[in-house]
Amino acid sequence: MKRLFLLIAGALALTACSGEENTTNTGGEQEGEPFTIEGTNGEVTLDEPAQKVVVLEWTYAENLLALGIQPAGMADIEEYHNYVNIDAELDEDAVTDVGGRQEPNLEAIAALEPDLIIGVSFRHDAILDELESIAPTVIFNPYPEEDESMDLYEEMEMTFEEMAKAVGKENEAEQVLTDLDGKYEEAKSKIDEADLETRDVILTLAYSGAQAPEIRVFTPHSMASIILERIGLNNVHEPDQFEEFGSSTYNVEGLVQYEDANYLYTVPDDDNIYENQLEGNAVWENLNFVKEDRLYDLGEDTWLYGGPLSAETLLEQVTDVMVK
Repeated sequence: MKRLFLLIAGALALTACSGEENTTNTGGEQEGEPFTIEGTNGEVTLDEPAQKVVVLEWTYAENLLALGIQPAGMADIEEYHNYVNIDAELDEDAVTDVGGRQEPNLEAIAALEPDLIIGVSFRHDAILDELESIAPTVIFNPYPEEDESMDLYEEMEMTFEEMAKAVGKENEAEQVLTDLDGKYEEAKSKIDEADLETRDVILTLAYSGAQAPEIRVFTPHSMASIILERIGLNNVHEPDQFEEFGSSTYNVEGLVQYEDANYLYTVPDDDNIYENQLEGNAVWENLNFVKEDRLYDLGEDTWLYGGPLSAETLLEQVTDVMVK
């Protein structure tokens, strides 16, 4: 620990004091008036809205972009581009990569002299003390297992609003969510007018498992499922137990119970189990949604765990493939 503090101190000493701020905050908390934001690690006090923010999870980078703010630093930029598909662009010339999401580079974070660090509980609780030694740190938990009454869409909105408060962009956040509600209404109208045989759906994400293909089927309390419900579709998956992360994992035999629903899916191009392992599979090819061509490919770049901008992308992708 002593060595870590020395490294951080050294990095801070080498950092130029005249670093350019990423944005000017407007609305929300006023500068010079201390206020608190709250995460799973309790209340965090800021003297003024944060200008230089380091985010250690993709969703939180996306949230800043939705508010018109470029993060000062973020984790795993290269992989972010492989998964997150939103209109707001990350300025890689202005944003510093601070290592992996699971094991961020603490020296790189410290060198940025951030006003605020934002992490996620299942990755960063273990290094909270080290992060707090660099800057005020707030930790969020997108999967609040202690509160089964809260769906994961509600958690997404709450975190987005708390982040907006932290950077003085509460008015902008309200507008983002209002605009998103309008897009739900537009998409729902299109679904209502479409000639769908059924509005029953399941939404899946598939990948190669150790022994056989594994298929995540999203539960009704997942963020992605709430989006489907808001545009007029009906997720028929009924999990046997509470699924903390918002999905149940099945093999192909487990899909038989849902064969009369529409099958929405995303799968990586380089691990397409439908074209590889399941081609010629008797169980798969005899499912009603396969035989009746009720398969809807959302594309590999459908991020089902993001914020408001990813929600907008998902509703647009679903509408595009289901409404002919």
